[in-house]
Amino acid sequence: MKTYKEYFAESLHRYFSEHLSVEKITELIEKPKQEAHGDLAFPCFVLAKALKTAPQKIAAEAAEHIRDVHFSKVEANGPYINAFINREIASKAVIEDVLKQKQHYGDHHFGDGKTITFDLSSPNIAKPFSMGHLRSTVIGNAIANLSEKCGYKAVRINYIGDWGTQFGKLIYAYIKWGSEEAVQRDPIPELFRLYTKFHEEAERDPSLDDEGRLWFKRLEDGDPEATRIWEWFRTVSLEAFNKIYDLLNVRFDSMNGEAFYNDKMDAVVEELEEKGLLVESEGALVVELGDDLPPCLIKKKDGATLYATRDLASALYRKREYDFFESLYVVGNEQSLHFKQIKEVLKKMGYDWADRIEHVPFGMILKDGKKMSTRKGRVVLLEKVLQEIIALAESNILEKNPDLKNKEEVARQVGVGAVIYHDLKHYRMNDVEFSMEDMLKFEGNTGPYLQYTHARACSILRKAGRAPERVTAGFVDDASWAVITALSAFPEDIRTAFLERNPAQVAKSLFRLAQAFNQFYAQSRILGSENEESKLALVRAVAIVIKEGLRLLGIKAPDEM
Repeated sequence: MKTYKEYFAESLHRYFSEHLSVEKITELIEKPKQEAHGDLAFPCFVLAKALKTAPQKIAAEAAEHIRDVHFSKVEANGPYINAFINREIASKAVIEDVLKQKQHYGDHHFGDGKTITFDLSSPNIAKPFSMGHLRSTVIGNAIANLSEKCGYKAVRINYIGDWGTQFGKLIYAYIKWGSEEAVQRDPIPELFRLYTKFHEEAERDPSLDDEGRLWFKRLEDGDPEATRIWEWFRTVSLEAFNKIYDLLNVRFDSMNGEAFYNDKMDAVVEELEEKGLLVESEGALVVELGDDLPPCLIKKKDGATLYATRDLASALYRKREYDFFESLYVVGNEQSLHFKQIKEVLKKMGYDWADRIEHVPFGMILKDGKKMSTRKGRVVLLEKVLQEIIALAESNILEKNPDLKNKEEVARQVGVGAVIYHDLKHYRMNDVEFSMEDMLKFEGNTGPYLQYTHARACSILRKAGRAPERVTAGFVDDASWAVITALSAFPEDIRTAFLERNPAQVAKSLFRLAQAFNQFYAQSRILGSENEESKLALVRAVAIVIKEGLRLLGIKAPDEM
């Protein structure tokens, strides 16, 4: 369906075709600041020189000649040509479009089946899945969902942190202070306790760091005991993580972590050597990146490889394995320099597709205004938060709707949705203050508010005993028009959200729609009204769009609450 901006641009082009292209006209059309000035406005300043006429006169003369069934009137206002959308025709068209396309309303096809890989979540094994890991997981998953909505094939990769010196430290801590029984009973909290204890003890006795490095060297060398303990830590960690991913409705196509690339890094070092890119610097091997970026460290003085070596190996592997059109890394803002270096090294290696690698950064989740730290034990565990908020949601449901069927499932959907939405409603580059109280509010810009709005729409349709497939008449009143405007904006909001890697755009779109619908509901009689069939069609359109929008954010939409 064409947008009203396109209809207006075509009408203007028929009059100004000698002077402006339809593309240029479309670019110049804007939304008036005041509703009384219409829905769309075209500024005539750009034509003044060519027509040797004042913009006010151009607007007045053109407005007399521009006629289009999609607009109830077109008039001049100073140097602007203002168009008022024909509400009856537009509202009918928008509702029909939603009812016809259902969950596919807002789909785009510019992705054309091309593949995008998403590097997201990536927690470290043997450490708790904290609220700090939440952002990469839900932001990455939402952008992946949006990419599929736009026609791409999304490959979700969980690049698990399962290698490095910290595992030598943990193995040492387990052998010295741990027990198999304690780890079996409660794996992640016990491993977290051991990890924290190691760092506390190492502050008093720095020689413990040498012990940790020694155990990691044994792991690298394939020592059977170190390998057995490491594999056990990895298994219990992934089991714990998968419970959380199930709660969050997040799935992955690959769980290949850092260890997967151990046998793939030598080839990268050899290729860099063959291409003359490796330079020795104080005993280490680096790739120099010019004046704008510091050198990229490939091998330390002791011969150990680094994150950069591993990320180069993973980028090359993913290109071979998936032949991606784009490769997105949903990783915290503090890694920006690292990804600039990786891209630059790949370019120097001769890979043009390096320009298709994109770092999607985000801010931090703060607790009491401070960054969460696993090492210092200042951490909020995501699983604990989810359990607590689901319990709170169930208490609310028991209080407001004790006879609700599937109370436990609805509580899970509301609690998890509250956590996800609280994160995604913020622009991803902003830091987010952790607040369980704010998450679960049923008023304002929250997940439960949107879910409740969807449930309200479903309730109206249940009471009516039907869900219309078509709309019989349009709407002209302000309350209905606000809902129509929000519905019609959804497809473009989807496009913008994906292109700007900004799920908050979808959250904003849904909140605007929910507010408009709830005002419409408060002001309008629906069941038993003269225009009942069309009003029910509008209600159904709202339910469809809210449900689909929440799905894109990774949130379920209960039919009853």
